[in-house]
Amino acid sequence: MPVFRLTKEIIFPSPYLAEEDGLLAVGGDLSLERLVLAYKNGIFPWYNKGEPILWWCIKPRFILKPEEVKVSKSMKKILKKGEFKVTFDKDFEGVISNCKSLREQNGDGTWIHNEMREAYINLFNHGLASSVEVYKDDELVGGLYGVKLGKCFFGESMFSKVSNSSKAALISLANRLKDDGFLFIDCQVHTNHLESMGAKFIEFEEFQKLIDEGINL
Repeated sequence: MPVFRLTKEIIFPSPYLAEEDGLLAVGGDLSLERLVLAYKNGIFPWYNKGEPILWWCIKPRFILKPEEVKVSKSMKKILKKGEFKVTFDKDFEGVISNCKSLREQNGDGTWIHNEMREAYINLFNHGLASSVEVYKDDELVGGLYGVKLGKCFFGESMFSKVSNSSKAALISLANRLKDDGFLFIDCQVHTNHLESMGAKFIEFEEFQKLIDEGINL
């Protein structure tokens, strides 16, 4: 299949035309309008610094339904003890900056370079992205962030400086989204960690239906 080259026009090819690895298109920009259109179609940007912007649509999709999050007995005890303080949308910039810096420190490289960071802060400032902050002894030790459209949450990245802090973030997010009637958390790609917490694969057709339903709620 061809990889499509985007122009200044805010459009995307059908997500069903993505290559087997998920790559769909190259180019374009990270404007608010283009990012919103991308997420509404199950597409997201992911590329390294210095590369052209790459747009992906992974199929099948790995998602977590908020009501299906699994909490282990040990994690229930930790949360009950109040070891962590969890907040929402209090320090989006701190969360995304930690996601960026910790990946760099671990030698993993990161797609969260400055252009991406500023684009998602812009989404947050327009009410289209959200963060979860986890504190221990008043220090930000874990968290996650993602894009929020209608009743859909598209997870982007998480970080953890102390054991179980990212789990606390995800569990707290799932509980909040369940109460607010959200349909899913998009995890994008499989990890054993997320699978252990209840995430599962669904066919892309089903995922697109969930997006369409959630956007209109």
